[in-house]
Amino acid sequence: MPSVCKRCSQRAILKRPKTGDILCKECFFQVFELEIHRTVVQAGLFQPGMKVAVAASGGKDSTVLAHVMKVLSERYNYGIDLFLLSVDEGITGYRDDSLETVKRNQQQYDLPLRIVSYKDLYGWSMDEIVKQIGLKNNCTFCGVFRRQALDRGALLMNVDMILTGHNADDIAETVLMNLLRGDVARLSRCTSIITGAEGALPRAKPLKYAYEKEIVMYAYFKKLDYFSTECVYSPQAYRGYARTFIKNLESIRPRCIIDIIHSGENFAIKSSVKMATQGICQSCGYISSQNVCKACVLLDGLNKGRAQVAVSGKQRKVNAAYALGMGQLQS
Repeated sequence: MPSVCKRCSQRAILKRPKTGDILCKECFFQVFELEIHRTVVQAGLFQPGMKVAVAASGGKDSTVLAHVMKVLSERYNYGIDLFLLSVDEGITGYRDDSLETVKRNQQQYDLPLRIVSYKDLYGWSMDEIVKQIGLKNNCTFCGVFRRQALDRGALLMNVDMILTGHNADDIAETVLMNLLRGDVARLSRCTSIITGAEGALPRAKPLKYAYEKEIVMYAYFKKLDYFSTECVYSPQAYRGYARTFIKNLESIRPRCIIDIIHSGENFAIKSSVKMATQGICQSCGYISSQNVCKACVLLDGLNKGRAQVAVSGKQRKVNAAYALGMGQLQS
């Protein structure tokens, strides 16, 4: 006999990876959207009148996020104005194709779109960066530049908050990576649903508790238009090893993803541990915990042909060298 939906007794077509519940398609849509709504409400993400930018890459996570935010905002009257914000890293055969998906999403969801590029902001595309430094450490450059590019794009749009498509799997991976690196500062904040609230522009993760498999199922059954090719420069990324480990754990115990997140949420940092304080980059004016932000350090290394030194050098030495160079230029 065919299985019946746990909620409505209609014919079921799927089993939720997160809970194991047998559901029909419509009930799956309802519980998936309701869980995200509860996350939004419990975290108090929005206030009426806010302008909110969805960081849109064209991938499954950001496409589902944009769709669900529009649905929930209209259903529950959040009173927010939604926008799409994309970053063009300059990766031929990957980002140029995914941006075409974003442009279609703009028409499908009837949301304003702004695209900012590495080339315009930094004078370098990722293709040019990889050509100079090779495939090692290229994700470091892209991650640092992308975070700053999103903030700069959002400031140009005059929005109050950025929404990112980070899902439960992403956050569990980040907890594990920070543990392996012994990165206490990032470990203390990587599970926060809102980050950067103390700065000019907060970021939020409405999909924090949504499993990647369920996001894929939602996109598939809703027939959403998204881009599914992986970045051509990421096969050797450190995160990939953490992802494989967690996927193996999930196959044995699906709750491990949520359990890792809850563990991260409950880490207690000793009061004696010195934490970085937020300031302003002396070069570009962007928010930074150092005198010179990582983006400026990396960009300076690229422009001077010392990119690998900028990645591997101790921050204090790099800051001193950067300051010396600026002093010589001014004199």
